[in-house]
Amino acid sequence: MATTQPIRDKKEIQALVNYYLYKGELRNYLLIVMGLYTALRISDLLRLTWDDVYDFRANCLRLSFSIKEKKTGKVKIVALNKEVLKALAKFKNSTAVMPGQPLFQSRKTKGAIGRTQAYRIIKQASNSLALSVPVSCHSLRKTFGYHAVKAGASPAVVMEIYNHSSYAVSRRYLGLNQDEQNQVYWSLALLG
Repeated sequence: MATTQPIRDKKEIQALVNYYLYKGELRNYLLIVMGLYTALRISDLLRLTWDDVYDFRANCLRLSFSIKEKKTGKVKIVALNKEVLKALAKFKNSTAVMPGQPLFQSRKTKGAIGRTQAYRIIKQASNSLALSVPVSCHSLRKTFGYHAVKAGASPAVVMEIYNHSSYAVSRRYLGLNQDEQNQVYWSLALLG
């Protein structure tokens, strides 16, 4: 089994995001967008309801929400950026939503889709696009951190977002050390 890696190529990320958008499968599109931009584990993402992201009293999308992480038991606040808000608005406008309804509702039951179905959704898109790295649900979470660090985000902040015990753990998790080593190999000019 291949190790899950972040998606490093931004063109591949864009293709992955657009895959279900162009098919009109907005739930699946939202799953990928939220996976990329919230850094949540799939187990936490699939527990979200419309109440988490939509204020029914004010009739508007929330700009953030809090969630108690299933794995760590820690409460974290997740801010929703413009890409997530755009995806949420598209999906909300395409379907009837109710308080308490799972955000990623199964088409067969009233409950949320499971981890296996989420994996199938992501894998189908990545296989159809022939992405350069093996992609799974966890790839979305890793992609967030990888690009955050590459864009100049504080390593301490990324570590906190992930709830890792140290930045060394986050670096290994994201494969940053190998990228930095590769850059040294590629950029060294000893001759000429």
